[in-house]
Amino acid sequence: MIEFLTPVSKSVLAHREILPTGVLGKQIEVHTEQGTLPSLSQVKFALLGVKENRNDINFLGGEPSFDAFRKAFYALYPGNWNHKIIDIGDIERGETVQDTYFAMRTVIEALLRKKIIPLILGGSQDLVYGQYRAYDDVGTMVNLVNVDCNFDLGDAEKPISNISYVGKIIVDKPYNLFNYSVLGYQSYFNPPAEIALMEKLYFDAYRLGEVTADITLVEPIMRNTNIVALDVAAIKSAELSYKNNASPNGFDGREICAIARYAGISNKVSSFGVYELTDYKNAESAAMLIAQIFWYFIEGVNFRVADEDFSKNELFTTYKVPVDDEVLIFKKSNKTGRWWIELPFISNVNNKLKSRTLLPCTYGEYLGATNQEIPERWLKARRKNEV
Repeated sequence: MIEFLTPVSKSVLAHREILPTGVLGKQIEVHTEQGTLPSLSQVKFALLGVKENRNDINFLGGEPSFDAFRKAFYALYPGNWNHKIIDIGDIERGETVQDTYFAMRTVIEALLRKKIIPLILGGSQDLVYGQYRAYDDVGTMVNLVNVDCNFDLGDAEKPISNISYVGKIIVDKPYNLFNYSVLGYQSYFNPPAEIALMEKLYFDAYRLGEVTADITLVEPIMRNTNIVALDVAAIKSAELSYKNNASPNGFDGREICAIARYAGISNKVSSFGVYELTDYKNAESAAMLIAQIFWYFIEGVNFRVADEDFSKNELFTTYKVPVDDEVLIFKKSNKTGRWWIELPFISNVNNKLKSRTLLPCTYGEYLGATNQEIPERWLKARRKNEV
């Protein structure tokens, strides 16, 4: 993987020297010389930049620079963390965008195999395709959460772009995607046909207002997720102080950091990327917010609790709730208080899950079931399982 990586810029390294003792920049091992990477032993997180944006529909030349983000991140003090962080530098543009995807896949796959979580600073969001392809040979089916104002489904028959890449993920072999969820979509940015397609494919879509009304809804969504991608367009422009982010609506700084922390707390999230970082050289406020997003994700990982050993019944309290002709089975972890709802095995269909599956849910959904309301996520998961 080392052949695809270039060192952190001299500007960032010089800035690192003048930082006070104790900040992250003084503790992170950094890729400083071509051909020599920091040791990957005992590492939990690897910061990685991907300097590709040629498939941005508004591409006018130039390439992303991640110096401002690194300087902001290095200047933060760590929490009470036990995990080691390294910065492995950047993947430069390949001769073609496909070459960049290949390099990205190779580097991320190597990190995943060593149980290292990549923290990706990305250019255009079509790079999620490279992040996703890294899982081709390291696991089974994966779930992807996109924090975005758009669905980015696009037309799989047309060339990939930063607003049309999920279709390629769905149709290209090998088929690894089990579920796709979008947090914070805004209806007026999405064609009605894509909204209908999300429903038809039994994918999960949560409107901006729905999430901001109760940010805790994010936790069970993230709990079953492997890949998290965040488009900075999901953040309201006032939070970024960035002239080219045109939308006044979106998540505020506190909400987006809470979402990142929920992603970190999930025991399954194994890669985390922030994209559309294409022109932030003079936006210190934006750089600091992105740095804090990564800080909160790392903070979440440090508070992970293993509470999913369902073979030990004594670790859970089970609740059976009759609703119409169904008996819904809920389980509550005695350790963390987190909730799951059981999706029964369906013997007469080609069940993708091959077993009784426990879906993350909320206490509110359990209360709703006691009032004869079947949780939407249970219905959608069962319909999808029957397809």
